[in-house]
Amino acid sequence: MENNKICKLLGIKYPIFQGAMAWIANGNLAGHVSRDGGLGIIAGGGMPVEILRQEIRKVKEITSNPFGVNLMLMMEDVEKQIDVCIEEKVPVVTTGAGNPGPYMEKLKNAGIKVIPVVASVALAKRMEKIGADAVIAEGMEGGGHIGTITTMSLLPQVAEAVSIPVIGAGGIASGKQFLAALSLGAEGVQVGTKFLVAEECTIHENYKKAILKAKDRSTVSTGNYTGHPVRVIENKFAKQILEMEKVGAPKEEIEKMGVGKLRLAVVDGDTDNGSVMAGQVAAMVNTPMTTKEILESFMRELEEEKAKLIARIDSWK
Repeated sequence: MENNKICKLLGIKYPIFQGAMAWIANGNLAGHVSRDGGLGIIAGGGMPVEILRQEIRKVKEITSNPFGVNLMLMMEDVEKQIDVCIEEKVPVVTTGAGNPGPYMEKLKNAGIKVIPVVASVALAKRMEKIGADAVIAEGMEGGGHIGTITTMSLLPQVAEAVSIPVIGAGGIASGKQFLAALSLGAEGVQVGTKFLVAEECTIHENYKKAILKAKDRSTVSTGNYTGHPVRVIENKFAKQILEMEKVGAPKEEIEKMGVGKLRLAVVDGDTDNGSVMAGQVAAMVNTPMTTKEILESFMRELEEEKAKLIARIDSWK
């Protein structure tokens, strides 16, 4: 896709980002996604500075292709993480949980492309104004921390409101949804849940099994009461959180319950008491693949669905 704006901007083969999933998106997964033509992204949020450096170098051992690091700007050591990204010559930084404005000049001066994740039109416009190279418009169908607007509603509004490229995220696991995102104004897509079952994804096998057996109504949105909603597979832990919200438990108590629960699921494989973050498309993810197979299947399905759509429209004439 040599004329695609995102591919040209970042120097990648396919306009497909791998989502930055905490405790999941490490250098191994990101490196293989980038090697195979997408944009692999390390989830830097909460990662100790020297561990982040190691993960960046792990990507470089796997590929010389462009890759990214996602930074959660509310983290205390984010400035040190930015210094590491600059020192290690990271090509792309995506941001969340805060305003990248104070760091924008420093990142851009280092030649880093800055792509914030946004959940509203107002935020997208603000990011364009302060110099973002593109934005990721993420709908509430996605896994993990989410906003309040669906991808289908958010994406076309953001694409209409800004002139920089927009990447659609949330609820994308097939070429059909890829085509829909492009139709809504996106230049590319970000995919998370589908990469959870990639062979190169090093999460616990129990976590992968939970995704593979998910149904269309398997995910729930927790933490709505606290103002920080998180989409997860419904399990014992999720039900406890929802019950606490129902009875009006203090926000601090609910947030305290969530500490360490993602690691419990990802590393220890406790998919009953841990937080199994996943998007609503988890039910569509039922076959383990390599990162190469995932990326190529997206592109192949995109072309197939495009041909079907053209034929359907032509049949109306």
